[in-house]
Amino acid sequence: MPSQRVNINTDLIQWAIQRAGYELEEYLDSKPKVKGWMEASSLPTVRQLEEFTKRLHVPFGYMFLPSPPEEEVSIPFFRAGKESRDQISLELFDTVRIIEKRQDWLSDYLKDEGFDPLDFVGKYTVENSVEEIVTNIRETLDIPIDWAKHHTNMFSTLNYLTSKIEEKRIIVTFNGVVGNSNGRTLKVEECRGFVLIDEYTPFMFINAKDAKVAQVFTLFHELAHIWLGVSAGSDDKQFFPEDNEVELLCDKVAAEFLVPKMLLLNNWEEEQDFRKLYKKFKVSPIVIARRSLELGLISRREYFDFYNTYKAETKNTQQGAGGNFYLNNKKRISTQFARFVSSAVKEKKILYTEAYKLTGLKGKTYTEFTENHL
Repeated sequence: MPSQRVNINTDLIQWAIQRAGYELEEYLDSKPKVKGWMEASSLPTVRQLEEFTKRLHVPFGYMFLPSPPEEEVSIPFFRAGKESRDQISLELFDTVRIIEKRQDWLSDYLKDEGFDPLDFVGKYTVENSVEEIVTNIRETLDIPIDWAKHHTNMFSTLNYLTSKIEEKRIIVTFNGVVGNSNGRTLKVEECRGFVLIDEYTPFMFINAKDAKVAQVFTLFHELAHIWLGVSAGSDDKQFFPEDNEVELLCDKVAAEFLVPKMLLLNNWEEEQDFRKLYKKFKVSPIVIARRSLELGLISRREYFDFYNTYKAETKNTQQGAGGNFYLNNKKRISTQFARFVSSAVKEKKILYTEAYKLTGLKGKTYTEFTENHL
């Protein structure tokens, strides 16, 4: 019996191809069968259509809509020199959707369980001072001003800061790919991180492909967004932008939290070279250089000479994946989020099938992860 063939609106075929980031003509030239569908000289079978949508990461049901759906990301992604980007990649779009679904579930779960809203979400505005916001973040997270001296490497630093943040019911996800799809990389030049605001459970996403020292700064840039109550994302060119007051304030809050003015001035008396101080503060040399410029410790020429050289030297530096599968997933999913999901399963509030969808882990892998790695 011949396979059933389906008549599909060619606008949907074109939309799916371009949505995935391909040039239409180049794609069709490389895929004669799909070109035949577009030219109406042939029709796809159900299996061929399934393979087509799977390859392009399109929900199969979308192909039966009367017209292409309008998909919009819920938050602005800022970049240097402009308000926000009009378009983002499919990989970033799908990542935001994954985080949104997790947040929607957890927010509803926490409300049902009787949790109170978090009082620090949206506590401040751009009218508040950097010092006021930083002081409140330090007090809320219970992180001392000299915390950095107690950590010898960036792994220890990120683990410490993440655990302090997640204790306050802020979910922190580190990932460099879409879910667990290692072939779908998130480019650092497009996204260093983003934050989704919710008064019960804000979610922060950090691009794990970025350098560890850069991840630390992004962590606190996005954290500042929570205190301002504004969802947003940023790319690798984002640093002290002059065209958006929220982004500018978030950068300044992150810089003051990580490199306090008082500590930098004290250290400057002993070592008047910002190139040697960044390791003390567990930040990138760029952050130390910018703070030194702000405080009048170096000239603008010194700063930009260093900035241009440093960016050129580190242009292609990215973190590799590797590592233990379960340790990676503690970062990709978030330990705190996974514990909430596990509790909901044990309390019979959700089925295992929903837990699998929320975590991206299935069957024995999910069981092993929740029982032995949380």
